[in-house]
Amino acid sequence: MSETLTKATDYATVVRERHSVRQYDPNWMISEAELKEILEEASLAPSSSNTQSWRFLVFHDKELRKKLLPIANNQQQVVDASAVVAVLGDHEGFKRIGEINDIAVEKGIMPREFADQFTARTLAGYGALGKEKQTHIALVDGGLVSMQVMLSAKSRGYDTVPMGGFDAVRLVEEFGIPGNLVPVMLIAIGRAASPARATARLPIDEITYWNGQGLK
Repeated sequence: MSETLTKATDYATVVRERHSVRQYDPNWMISEAELKEILEEASLAPSSSNTQSWRFLVFHDKELRKKLLPIANNQQQVVDASAVVAVLGDHEGFKRIGEINDIAVEKGIMPREFADQFTARTLAGYGALGKEKQTHIALVDGGLVSMQVMLSAKSRGYDTVPMGGFDAVRLVEEFGIPGNLVPVMLIAIGRAASPARATARLPIDEITYWNGQGLK
């Protein structure tokens, strides 16, 4: 394998070449700057009322990832990949909507009067939903940002694998994750040591229903 990464710039290539890779080059390093760029791009994902209720716990240090290994059911990619990102959903994320809207005002993309009204409506509406619904919203938003993490990484030549097979309770306990944050998934990022296994997809006509007809 070459000592450089093959980058892609067009969406069609990125989305077709992204596969879940489970074998990584343990000697390949990814810089903190690259990880930050990936997460910045990922955070452009849409979210409910632009609350951006995702949070990232980045495991960059290899010794720390060794502590994560048993929590992730001893999946070897946790230590062989260059980094692991734990995507977390903040069910209280809506409480920062005022801060978000203030930034929009400062950038000149939202009038102050509208921002204040938007903030008040969001705080009242989301505050009345209850924890279960707030958590559901945060998990959906966490799924959206997770996909963009993987696509952003692939555009830079990195491979990824999303992992739902981990002990969420132990993750919270071991790393002191606050109660308002709910684990969504783990994402390993690194350079593939071998190609991903090919996968098949159902024909689009078998999973698509037009105008509400034929659902089964």
